[in-house]
Amino acid sequence: MLEKTFYKSILKHSFNIPVRIVFWDGSSIVYGDGEPEITIKFNEKIPIRDVTRNASLALGEAYMDKRIEIDGSIQKLMMAAYSSADSFMRNSKLRRFIPKQNHSEKESQQDIQHHYDVGNDFYRLWLDDTLTYSCAYFTDGNTTNLTKAQKDKVHHILQKLDPKPDSTLLDIGCGWGTLMLTAAKEYHLKVTGVTLSEEQYKFVQNHIQKEGLQNIAEVKLIDYRELGNRQWDYITSVGMFEHVGKENLGLYFKDVARYLKDDGVALIHGITRQQGGATNSWIDKYIFPGGYIPGLGEMIGHVTENGMQLADIEMLRRHYQRTLEIWDSNFNQHREEIQNKMGERFTRMWDLYLQACAASFESGNIDVIQYLMTKGPSGRHLPMTRDYMLK
Repeated sequence: MLEKTFYKSILKHSFNIPVRIVFWDGSSIVYGDGEPEITIKFNEKIPIRDVTRNASLALGEAYMDKRIEIDGSIQKLMMAAYSSADSFMRNSKLRRFIPKQNHSEKESQQDIQHHYDVGNDFYRLWLDDTLTYSCAYFTDGNTTNLTKAQKDKVHHILQKLDPKPDSTLLDIGCGWGTLMLTAAKEYHLKVTGVTLSEEQYKFVQNHIQKEGLQNIAEVKLIDYRELGNRQWDYITSVGMFEHVGKENLGLYFKDVARYLKDDGVALIHGITRQQGGATNSWIDKYIFPGGYIPGLGEMIGHVTENGMQLADIEMLRRHYQRTLEIWDSNFNQHREEIQNKMGERFTRMWDLYLQACAASFESGNIDVIQYLMTKGPSGRHLPMTRDYMLK
């Protein structure tokens, strides 16, 4: 009885749409007016102490283990929770225990390999043809062609640099190489990519060899902090700084400044919270160990503290929401195959992750921002208007 009273109290005002709650004893209650749009079913009691210690972790694990079932869209449910001012999602008492993180070079490598070395075959099932695992950029009314949107994102980033042929570019956290190889082939830049993922390193190295780009492209399986005294004209880093941790974020920007030539230009793209930095215990444990989402003010402070200046800033939150929605649709088209190979718990975990992130972007709980910065007076060698970015 105590557990049911507890859940009724935290769920009563947690959603801005009508939701049905079915408890472990078969009883149910509807919160909100009208026909329920979502049903949450508790197959068993989730201990109160687990929820009060960390709601995100306790409820996420309960869903993975089928102790909780959700009939309807997880994204819609999470969006409703983020949108309700009195939701348990906004209750700091239910997420006060934050895991301690560490980001030595060894631990950073382990964190990256935990996520990205699940296997290229897994990511091929639901990413686009370019295997780009970051926010796409939807232009010209395109809302469905993910491959086009990912290629448009790459060009959007490179055009912001206003790159000159035969200059050099460093891509920190190069992923499967789409950006760096596009820069080499279409913008005639000499490129270096770095990654800690062996799967990604082998993939990019194979493409460099296959396309005969050895003279202008190289990929290194190395921590970005170990690049020595080399400098580049341009630096890009997409979806990378979220992995370095709060304690290393200032050092990350110090390294960006160190690797960037005087008057060089850098484009740093990543998830940021306008409301301030945050972690999520469930994502930290199961998806991105060591992940930290910095605040906007925190990011700007690190840029300026390390001798760089902002030339442009652009928010792409709605683009990431749409990217995640397509990823999740692709994922569920291959759900049976993924489940047969990886297991039901893993499959439920990834579906929850993709839909919850889409809801978080949709609600404005998190954002994704492109920071264009220069080493030296801001934008001295860049065009004076933003028109050049849209060619």
